Amino acid sequence: MTPTARLSAAIELLDTILSGVNAERALTNWARGNRYAGSKDRRAIRDYVFDAVRCLRSYAWLGGAGEATPTGRQVIIGALRASGVDLDTLFTGERFSPEPLTDAERDGVTLDAAGRGVRLDTPDWLLPKFDAALGADADAILAIGRERSPVFLRVNRRKATLGHAIEMLAEDNIAAQPHALSDCALIVTEGARMVARAQAYLTGAVEVQDAGSQAVINALPVQDGQRVLDYCAGGGGKALALACKADVAVTAHDIDPTRMQDIAPRASRAGVTITTARAAQLEDSYDLIVADVPCSGSGSWSRAPQAKWALTPERLTELTELQAQILNEIAPRVAKGGVLGYITCSLFDVENSEQITGFVARHPAFTVETSRLITPIEGADGFFVCVLRHTG
Repeated sequence: MTPTARLSAAIELLDTILSGVNAERALTNWARGNRYAGSKDRRAIRDYVFDAVRCLRSYAWLGGAGEATPTGRQVIIGALRASGVDLDTLFTGERFSPEPLTDAERDGVTLDAAGRGVRLDTPDWLLPKFDAALGADADAILAIGRERSPVFLRVNRRKATLGHAIEMLAEDNIAAQPHALSDCALIVTEGARMVARAQAYLTGAVEVQDAGSQAVINALPVQDGQRVLDYCAGGGGKALALACKADVAVTAHDIDPTRMQDIAPRASRAGVTITTARAAQLEDSYDLIVADVPCSGSGSWSRAPQAKWALTPERLTELTELQAQILNEIAPRVAKGGVLGYITCSLFDVENSEQITGFVARHPAFTVETSRLITPIEGADGFFVCVLRHTG
């Protein structure tokens, strides 16, 4: 495909996504229907699409849509205008190229008159929530969210040291270096797309996991011999990190068991054992229960940018109610003297500190030992973790 044909494809895909279709699903369906597109074409189109979704408001503004719902064409025009590209060289109307610009589209729109939410690509109703949680850092953190997130790896200390893992990755032309948030974290600086085929990954020496996610696991008091429950396990990233951190008996649970289907092969690759269990199979008590609860994901919207635009006040309320429900469900299963680790990938107080305040008021047998908010200023996704001890 030519560069301009890729642009046309991105415009088509954005129109589909803006109609409400999930971005990943739209890309998958497009690839199936356009098998002539090579892997480089698909990657380039994907990059166009996700960059556009991350920066949707500012690109729409620069593309002439103002505050109205944009078209895919307007968003791509805005994206190219933001990068300083000569639009007339791409919008030629030639074979597979986008149609030439209209006089209105040639107008030199800037962000000078745009509001803060447009400039920071954030829904206006969320700005006060970010300000309350982040204070003077809010704008800088929201600006980071407009950029593509790096790939991080967790080194499995059962199989490799940091140095050995870096050497193994280098053999597959992948460059990585340590990251300050975790003593097992590597940030991939070159060759991120090749990680899944690298020997370091295939042999379990490294696993893909954000450095912020690793840091919240490091905040938990994990000790040999503990019975550990990962209550909202999903794909098992945190369960794996826990199992690799100490000699513990890890049980993974999720309300949707199909989400856990990759845990067994991932655990096998890592050389650890993780038991998956449905609710009826759970034990009465555990020494450590980790609840990485469903949340807005506001700390990781650069990875899942469509969620930023889909979130509504009603949905945020539903999420906070679900979080409280999950905490109430697991509290009785924390052994006396044991620990509950509450985790979100949210930056909002209502999902973090306020949720903990409500929980402790309902369950006075628990006391807060530590809590930490990790923000993207620290170079990774945003996370909140709170360690609560059952003092009974």
